[in-house]
Amino acid sequence: MKTFTSEPLTDILAWVHNTLKESDTVTFAVLNPDIARGAYAGEVISIEENSYLYRSYKAWSDLGELLFCRLLTPKPASEYTILITYEKLNLSDSFHASIAKEEKYGTASRFASIHKNEEPAFLSAYLRALRSVKVGERKRILNLGINTGDEFDLIRRILPTETYANLELVGIDHSESAISVARERFDEGNAAFYVHDINDLTSLNLDRFDLIITIGTLQSSSLEFKSLFASLVQNYLTHEGAMIVGFPNCRWMGGEMIYGAKAPNYPYSEMSILVKDIYYCKKYLQQKKFRVTLTGKDYLFLTGTKIG
Repeated sequence: MKTFTSEPLTDILAWVHNTLKESDTVTFAVLNPDIARGAYAGEVISIEENSYLYRSYKAWSDLGELLFCRLLTPKPASEYTILITYEKLNLSDSFHASIAKEEKYGTASRFASIHKNEEPAFLSAYLRALRSVKVGERKRILNLGINTGDEFDLIRRILPTETYANLELVGIDHSESAISVARERFDEGNAAFYVHDINDLTSLNLDRFDLIITIGTLQSSSLEFKSLFASLVQNYLTHEGAMIVGFPNCRWMGGEMIYGAKAPNYPYSEMSILVKDIYYCKKYLQQKKFRVTLTGKDYLFLTGTKIG
């Protein structure tokens, strides 16, 4: 069994990377992080004349994610060490690989297995965005790319029953099967759902909204990002309206949400397009006298609220 004590992380990374070329799993022994809680990565920990470089469970989890592996439950190796085991993710197990169109995000797709509200990194950032725009004070809310309604469900869960009942919710998505589920989930009478092309919102005669939410939708290759965003602000937002725009900075593979958006022609995460889109939205909203914030990690949430 390979045991790492005072070796730098560069050596560990190289060894693990090479081992995974020949195997779907790799196991090695390291200092038990519980022994030196509060230490920083790389601090020297001396135990019985042996020196170890400390690394936390978070560090080992991060390393596994970078290698497209899941971290299995660590097991004791000795009094002071534990076994770290990485297992390769099935990278083909992803909705991103689907070539379907209308139902790529339907109820029979791999996407339907994803529940973003159960991912702490998503949930925390989305909750912060909802609170930032004071969602309980909004009356008409539009969600573009609503799918089965998870983003509305969170609003329903965090608001008092009477407050939620006074909202008018409108959700739009191109997936017929997903919208069918959303209609069943929200039968209180204050929600309407449409199977529709977001490029053609004018035919729905929607009027204006106090809050527009769109998460991971506007960046679709089938949409004109800049013109659609400008149209939403100009034609569908009330004078005192607010916006929440979620930008994915992750991929979904093998049951895991992996940090870092995949850009065309790059074998690694490259965020130039993501940053460019965020900057455009931020600058546009600021020109329209919005206060803009940007929070999150795996999903970046841009919120815009009117100043004054």
